[in-house]
Amino acid sequence: MTSLTNGDAGSLNKVPTIKFTKLFINGDFVDSLSGKTFETIDPRTGDVIARISEGDKEDIDIAVKAARHAFDNGPWPRLPGSERARILLKWAEIIEENAEELAALDAIDAGKLYHMCRNVEVPAAANTLRYYAGAADKIHGEVLKMSREFHAYTLLEPLGVVGHITPWNFPNTMFYIKVAPSLAAGCTMVLKPAEQTPLSALFSAHLAKLAGIPDGVINVVPGFGPTAGAALSSHMDVDKVSFTGSTQTGRVIMQAAAKSNLKQVSLELGGKSPLIIFDDADIDKATELALLGILYNKGEVCVASSRVFVQEGIYDEFEKKLVEKAKAWVVGDPFDPKVQQGPQVDKEQFEKVLSYIEHGKKEGATLLTGGKTVGNKGYFIEPTIFSNIRVNSKCIKLLINWVSSA
Repeated sequence: MTSLTNGDAGSLNKVPTIKFTKLFINGDFVDSLSGKTFETIDPRTGDVIARISEGDKEDIDIAVKAARHAFDNGPWPRLPGSERARILLKWAEIIEENAEELAALDAIDAGKLYHMCRNVEVPAAANTLRYYAGAADKIHGEVLKMSREFHAYTLLEPLGVVGHITPWNFPNTMFYIKVAPSLAAGCTMVLKPAEQTPLSALFSAHLAKLAGIPDGVINVVPGFGPTAGAALSSHMDVDKVSFTGSTQTGRVIMQAAAKSNLKQVSLELGGKSPLIIFDDADIDKATELALLGILYNKGEVCVASSRVFVQEGIYDEFEKKLVEKAKAWVVGDPFDPKVQQGPQVDKEQFEKVLSYIEHGKKEGATLLTGGKTVGNKGYFIEPTIFSNIRVNSKCIKLLINWVSSA
C-alpha cells in the first residue's frame, strides 16, 4: 500500500519566511480593527505556520472605501489601456522572479505539490497577467448604423469596485484569474482569500505594489465567509462579486447580492463529473487518465472525475489495472519531487474524506484499495477506490476521493 514519503531529510523544513500576515488595504499591511487573528495550518504536519489578521465587516468597509476612492478619484481607471498593460506585464516579470517563494507558500499552506506550483501554476499566473495585459488596450465599443439621422455608439467602461472571493484548492491560480481581467478593464477590488490558504494572496498583493499598481486598487482582506465574505457580498458600494467555491455558498452570495444593491454576480461552483469509458478505449491510457482525473491536486478539483462508468466488456481488466496504479501512487511531502499527492488542505477536509470512506464501507460497497490515513501526522489519505456502489449511496459522492472547492 502507498506509504508516506518525506523525501530528503530537510523537506519538512522548507518553510519560507512568512513576510505578510496582515490585511492589505490601500497599499499598506495593517492589523484588523478588532486585533483578532486566526491560525493558518501546515497540512503536512498539522502545525501552525503563522497567525493571520482576521478581517471582519468593519475591515471590509475600510477596504471597499479605499477601492471606491481609487476608482472614483484615482488614476487606474483613467490610464490608457497601454499603460495598464505595461504595469501588468511588469507584475508578470516580478512573479517569475519570485516563483519559488509563491510556489512554496501554496505548498505549505494548501499541501499542493511544490514542483507543480513552481513549474505550472506560477508560470500560468504570470501568463494570465500577460494575456489580459494584451486585452487592456483592445476594449472597443461599436458604432451603430441608424435608420434616421442619429449618431449611435456603445462605450465599454470599467464597472467599478469588484469583490473577489477565492477558494483554497488553487489559491495562487484563482487569485490571478480573478484579479487580472478586473485590472485590465480598469476596475478596483477587494479580495477575500479562503481562510485556509491566505499566504500567497498576501504575498501577491505585495508584488502588485512593487509592479506599480496604485494604492487602493487591490485590497486583500483575509477572514471567514460568514463575516468578511458576507460583508463583501452584501456591501452596497461593491458593484460586482465573483466567487469560486461550493454551490451552497454560491446560493448565499447570490441572495446577498440581490438583497443589497442587485450587484452583478459571477459564480464558479463545484460539480461532480462522471468519466465514461467504452469498450474500445486504450485501457492503459484510460486508467491513467481516470486516476489523474481524481487524484490530481489530491482530489481537490471542482471538475474531478469522481465517478467512473466503465462498459462491461473491459470492466474487469480496467478495474485490475486501475487498482494497480492506485497502489503505486506516491503520497508524501509535497516538496519531494517523487511525490504525486500531498495532504488534504486541512483537518476538516481530511475528516470529511474519511467520513465518506466509512459511508462506503457501511453501505456495502467493495473497497478495492486504500481507505486509510498515511503516516502519523498531517492530513494524508491513501488513494481510495470503491466498486459496487448503489446509485443512491452517500459514497457515490466519493468513489475515488471526495471532491469540493468549497
